[in-house]
Amino acid sequence: MAKILLIEDEASIRRVLNKILSEESKDYHVTEAEDGLAGMELVKNEDFDLILCDIKMPKMDGVEVLEATKKIKPEIPVVMISGHGDLDTAVNTMKAGAFDYISKPPDLNRLLNTVRNALDRKELVVENTRLKKKVSKNYEMIGDSEEISRIKGMIEKVAHTDARVLITGPNGTGKELVAHWLHQKSDRSKGPMVEVNCAAIPSELIESELFGHVKGAFTSANKDRAGKFEAANKGTIFLDEIGDMSMSAQAKVLRALQENRISRVGSDKDIKVDVRVVAATNKDLKKEIEENNFREDLYHRLAVILIEVPALKNRKDDIPLLVDHFSEKIASEQGTNKKEFTAEAIEMLKQSEWRGNVRELRNVVERLIILGGKEITREDVELFGSRF
Repeated sequence: MAKILLIEDEASIRRVLNKILSEESKDYHVTEAEDGLAGMELVKNEDFDLILCDIKMPKMDGVEVLEATKKIKPEIPVVMISGHGDLDTAVNTMKAGAFDYISKPPDLNRLLNTVRNALDRKELVVENTRLKKKVSKNYEMIGDSEEISRIKGMIEKVAHTDARVLITGPNGTGKELVAHWLHQKSDRSKGPMVEVNCAAIPSELIESELFGHVKGAFTSANKDRAGKFEAANKGTIFLDEIGDMSMSAQAKVLRALQENRISRVGSDKDIKVDVRVVAATNKDLKKEIEENNFREDLYHRLAVILIEVPALKNRKDDIPLLVDHFSEKIASEQGTNKKEFTAEAIEMLKQSEWRGNVRELRNVVERLIILGGKEITREDVELFGSRF
């Protein structure tokens, strides 16, 4: 049921609006407030899906209500109700964040359409917020070891800047998590986060994937296509496994970083892009430079900030936290109760070298949950944990 708060100092108008909304849908529940102060008390203490608010009221006017609501509950759409002399103010409230305004006396169709649209918008905002929280939870950095605390501290320092970041570390350590945290904590968090796995794209296609192409640029180019850099405009592009990128693509990436411009394959037209670049690799790029597999000038462009993610064997104190996190997450995914691990089972897990790092640990925890008993014991680890 949609909860609508009606803030209006004229009782006759409140009655009319309440009647219109109640007759329109049984799913509308209308709460009335006779002035702005009373309305704000309700906003603070209850959850509403929509606010209809008069502009001129005693004690606290509609503009003040709008400003206060946007500070404490910005997700609630506010529709202003304006008298003939308030139209200029009503238009200004739109710039201040009001969803719309309705003139007195209200036109029935306009009122109901505005209410429906505002409620639809609220649903979208709530859903987007839920999805963002879900995404954030998927990319949590679990651990309080000295190594992870150091990485979290670096992220806090550099996330709000546009400095390029190069993330290094073995496979399975969580380099992708670091990249997502950098984006989510940055001023670009409302923009796109575009990921490119440079190792998974054939060398002959990587330039088209990154920069796009024009129709006819090559045999299968049947139409113009934007690349990942354009898709990441105003956001972040994450170049994973950049050590596997071809030399020709490296040259184009270098130009993009130097000039903030790219050109599609087959075109001589420049396209301006505003993108933060975060890269990651499991290779020793300095060694790759010595062997002429990676451009030194590109390395220095990318490695403004260096973040090294440690192997799991170097942060074993985080294993209990990681096991608990994976156990809870897997139970949620499978719709089952979370399984607990005995102290002996945890201690045995800590004894492994974990050559596959956090990714391997996650797989082992899932296997133990599926095949083990109601409580995961040392015996379960011996039976079903690999490399023990």
